[in-house]
Amino acid sequence: MKINKLYSIVLVLSIILGSQTVRAQDILDEYLTMAAENSPLLKARFNDYLAALETVPQVGALPDPQLAFGYFIQPIQTGVGPQEFRISATQMFPWFGTLNARENVAIQSAKAKYELFEESKAKLFDKVRGTYYSLYFNQKAVSILIENIEILQRFQKLALIKVETGKVSAVDEFRIEMEMGDLENQLALLRDNRQYLLVAFNNLLNTELAGVSFPDTLWDTASDLSRQAILDSIRMGNHQLLGLELQREALNYKQEVAKKSGKPDFSLGLDYIVVGRGENNLSGQDAFMFPRIGITIPLYRNKYRSMIKEAAYKETAKAFEKKNKMNMLETLFEKSWNELQDAERRIVLYHQQQDLANRSINLLEVEYATADKNFEEVLRMERKQLFYSLELERARVDKQAAVSFLNYLMGK
Repeated sequence: MKINKLYSIVLVLSIILGSQTVRAQDILDEYLTMAAENSPLLKARFNDYLAALETVPQVGALPDPQLAFGYFIQPIQTGVGPQEFRISATQMFPWFGTLNARENVAIQSAKAKYELFEESKAKLFDKVRGTYYSLYFNQKAVSILIENIEILQRFQKLALIKVETGKVSAVDEFRIEMEMGDLENQLALLRDNRQYLLVAFNNLLNTELAGVSFPDTLWDTASDLSRQAILDSIRMGNHQLLGLELQREALNYKQEVAKKSGKPDFSLGLDYIVVGRGENNLSGQDAFMFPRIGITIPLYRNKYRSMIKEAAYKETAKAFEKKNKMNMLETLFEKSWNELQDAERRIVLYHQQQDLANRSINLLEVEYATADKNFEEVLRMERKQLFYSLELERARVDKQAAVSFLNYLMGK
């Protein structure tokens, strides 16, 4: 129960600190919270972190003391009486600073586990946001197709009237039916895809939602950071980089542990000997021997030198691995940044084009009803109006998907 409460507190704090200030995203924030609370992967990562924390007191503790009992089968005679049995207690002490170095290794390793948890959470949030945007686009595409089918139905009524009066050929009606058939096929495909997306969204949230809530128009937000500021934030806050750095630091402390392992260990002991009755049935006297001091001498130096080199090579490998990861992240950043800029341009363009296409459709509808306007131009403009409407929504989704991925790269 305490672990679940701690897990919930960590999630709530991280979501609050990383949430956007735009109120329109409150719906999505609720889904992100639900995904974080229900995710079995995040719970597994968090328990791995808690388990790693438990290793700190283990490696930082002294070795268990040794207690020995010895009974003299043939008692050793002394001046005060025969020695009957011996009780010995011994405590080993590693070289100064060894326990602290071991604790540092465990602490840095636990921190790396926590960064793995944060990385998994950031990746989960990006997937949830991406699937949510896909569901939004699916819903808007269905609405746009239905609107275009209704536009074609209006033209179909006009075409029927003109066919009956002999002003146009029945070919106009056939063209409309063919166009409507294509749109209905696209509509059926979108509805099939919606089921797949809804299942994927429910699996990310690890729950069963009958439906998903969307805004009328997807919010249009972007990071308020500059290009260089985002790149700097990735270098400083990306959880993969932070995890690799913590692993490198743990290996650095491991070198220290290896060096101190090559130093002597000390032991302090206490012997208690029980002496029996001596000659003439006189009472014996217990004898103490204190202190007893021991030392372990690490003679085989090659072993310890190899341990130090092993940790040093691994630390160097982690440093190169971090550099390689940074190069990959910079490439991903450039790709996402370009996608963000392209989406912003497309939003402006398709918004203008959609407005012009809608006005053109209205004019063509009047002209077709009142004059012998070529129906080819009507269909061509209808296709453009459909294309611009869909592309405008796709650009909005692409922009928010790019913003989401940049936030993921920054560790948000």
